[in-house]
Amino acid sequence: MTLVYPVQSLAAHPPRLSPAYKSTVKRSPSKPLIPMRHTLSELTGPVYGHETVREHDHDLTIQGKSEPIGERIIVHGHVLDEDGRGVPNTLVELWQANSCGRYVHVVDQHPAPLDPNFTGAGRAQSDAQGYYRFVTIKPGAYPWGNHHNAWRPAHIHFSVFGHSFVSRLVTQMYFPGDPLFPFDPIFNSVTDEKARNRMVSSFDLENTKPDWALCYRFNIVLRGRNATPMETK
Repeated sequence: MTLVYPVQSLAAHPPRLSPAYKSTVKRSPSKPLIPMRHTLSELTGPVYGHETVREHDHDLTIQGKSEPIGERIIVHGHVLDEDGRGVPNTLVELWQANSCGRYVHVVDQHPAPLDPNFTGAGRAQSDAQGYYRFVTIKPGAYPWGNHHNAWRPAHIHFSVFGHSFVSRLVTQMYFPGDPLFPFDPIFNSVTDEKARNRMVSSFDLENTKPDWALCYRFNIVLRGRNATPMETK
């Protein structure tokens, strides 16, 4: 089987070396990458296992003994291919900081409170039309030490899996109108403005649940000229 790598569409993704994002200086490759043919085992397995996605894994507000603190939101959208067709049975995972801007992780020592009712992680499976939906808490901004007075805009990390683990892609979703956009080297490592905007969700009033939660739409385009910028390209 011949594999075609659409190198032109890779321009939508951030370069591996973005000097303003300091950690890329050490971790980016110093020599050109060599595309390698995937083996059959890489292309066909292991499958993540549909039975591992439980009914309420998509709702991050019901994981504790009571509701987490913060603004409840709905995040939904479609996983799409380059022609705008929904990609079914995709494993969609997210992880994020809590409403105070802190992750449930030993490395995160930001002096902000942890929420015992919020793990910051969830998963869902796209339906036959590629649709997914999460209920969560809007994350807060947080300092990250890249440069003087460095703060990350509020964002949610997304991971999508195809039929095998080698097909994993990772991106970040931002919220519209964030004042920290001009100052964030990670967001601006995507040099094309149109591509950057594809990482910004849109406010979705129509699907807001009255008196309960605001809603944001975020479509994830896997490849092609309208691809969502990915961290793993």
